[in-house]
Amino acid sequence: MNQRRAIFLDRDGVLNVNRPDHVKAWDEFIFLPGVLTALRQIAASDFVAVVTTNQSAIARGKMSAATLRDIHARMLGEIERAGGRIDAVQFCPHLPEDDCNCRKPRPGMYQRAVEQFGIDPTRSYVVGDALEDIVAAHTIGAHPILVLTGRGQAQHTRLLENNHGDFVVVADLAHAVEWIWNHDQNRHSDQHCHSEQSEESPRATEEILRSAQNDKL
Repeated sequence: MNQRRAIFLDRDGVLNVNRPDHVKAWDEFIFLPGVLTALRQIAASDFVAVVTTNQSAIARGKMSAATLRDIHARMLGEIERAGGRIDAVQFCPHLPEDDCNCRKPRPGMYQRAVEQFGIDPTRSYVVGDALEDIVAAHTIGAHPILVLTGRGQAQHTRLLENNHGDFVVVADLAHAVEWIWNHDQNRHSDQHCHSEQSEESPRATEEILRSAQNDKL
């Protein structure tokens, strides 16, 4: 039986507007432009859609776990009404110093989803706006995609300074989905034709080279 593929999505800065003081209530949750349309496209595919999000506001006493679950229930309701789909939401409530296995970039949240849905990480994608998302993708063997929404602009510089060059850079979630479709289509085409050509489309390759400022992904 073939394992399933997944698109792992960070939440703040990818799906909704990132707040430096945390999203602590539903009225602080604002979808980013184009997100609901992108999630509708994912819903029409065979990808499992999983949100993985660090939410230390719980451990900091700024929000309860019950409030976070309410935010996520409302978020899922809005996504479903727009024709989208999220199959699971994984969150880490801990502080960085708690040294847990679930806080990104550690792989705990991803591993739970892999076990729950029978996911093959090597055929999956991680979309995030921060270094921890890219490192997590590398840890589980998935394809990392950095969006420039949220913290993405500043984190892009940080990633390059720390020699994390093996990732794709796109403007936002809509462009991430477009890149995934192109990459997936080209991969299947290459397998069918037994071609030695690159899997990336010319547009995707140009974007990677321009963003990474060198000749490697």
